[in-house]
Amino acid sequence: MADFLICCRNLTKAYGHRVALQGVDLELGRGRIVGLLGPNGSGKTTLIKIFCGLLQPTLGEVTIDGQAPGVYTKSIISYLPDRMYFADWMRATDLFDLFSDFYADFDRQKAMDMCRALGVNPHDRVKTMSKGTKEKVQLVMVMARKAQLYLLDEPIAGVDPAAREFILNTILTNYNEEGTVLISTHLISDIERVLDEVIFLQNGRITLHNSVDNIREQEGKSVDALFREMFRAMPMEGGGF
Repeated sequence: MADFLICCRNLTKAYGHRVALQGVDLELGRGRIVGLLGPNGSGKTTLIKIFCGLLQPTLGEVTIDGQAPGVYTKSIISYLPDRMYFADWMRATDLFDLFSDFYADFDRQKAMDMCRALGVNPHDRVKTMSKGTKEKVQLVMVMARKAQLYLLDEPIAGVDPAAREFILNTILTNYNEEGTVLISTHLISDIERVLDEVIFLQNGRITLHNSVDNIREQEGKSVDALFREMFRAMPMEGGGF
């Protein structure tokens, strides 16, 4: 078992002449809930996709549990993308069958229990579900795994404030506590209470990585207040990744 669950060294990703990540150095431990925070276009989704092995770095390296992204790391990562990617003719139960075949750590009974708690009928077809219900199904599939790393890309961006609270509580009560949860968002005030540490990402660079407790003690303000202060003073250079 590697000392750090995630380790990045000079991680850089460019799309042609547009640079999405610039020299990212990062170490993340285990058993943490971490906020990957930044405005739209700061590189959050690009970083998560590199961790998942969906994108290759242009320069630098990244390891997950000591290994480069590949077959092994995909087996220990549970990924919630920022959009639905399943065929709409499928039922939630079909999706659970699929995940049971693909992932040894997927707990089908837990998924069914979570559906009941979230008010989701697992026998409905995806095409008949509302946007919010589809997002709940995706969340169930991700959190029903006993993964080492949960990567959640904007899990609360498209839902109303009441549903956000429900989703956060679902994450808190269902993740593997020996694993780490990385939540990407720009809605800081909604998730600050659940975070152990935060990463501020701006124009593809990490501008801050610290524990929430240290920020409150050293800065005398909330993470949300510090975020607003820092990013108001550091305008975006453009580009959405």
